[in-house]
Amino acid sequence: MDIFLTYLKVFAVGGLVCAIGQILINKTKMTSARVLVTFLLAGALLEAVGLFKYIEEFGKAGITIPITGFGKSLAAGAIDGAKDGLFKACTGGLAAVAAGLTAAITFGFVIALISKSKPKST
Repeated sequence: MDIFLTYLKVFAVGGLVCAIGQILINKTKMTSARVLVTFLLAGALLEAVGLFKYIEEFGKAGITIPITGFGKSLAAGAIDGAKDGLFKACTGGLAAVAAGLTAAITFGFVIALISKSKPKST
């Protein structure tokens, strides 16, 4: 029963993030790219002010899997790097997300090699 409650929390938090994104797309003139950037910045801001950990404790993957988790990782890397100086503050965010970015690029490249592209039909 405990696992069901965890799944319910993850679904609720992730669903809320997605619902906010859909509302922003439907009710404003924001493009999906701007919504993604907004969520990335929201994740970074929540990490910077110390609120992200509380949301993460409750919603787990529901908040970390969307782009908000990427923003949190960038901010956390920069905050940790700031302890060692300005250069580490500037590069700490990229160092924190390097493995994920490398995996995304590598898997995207491999899929592109084994897939056959088709023209977009209208």
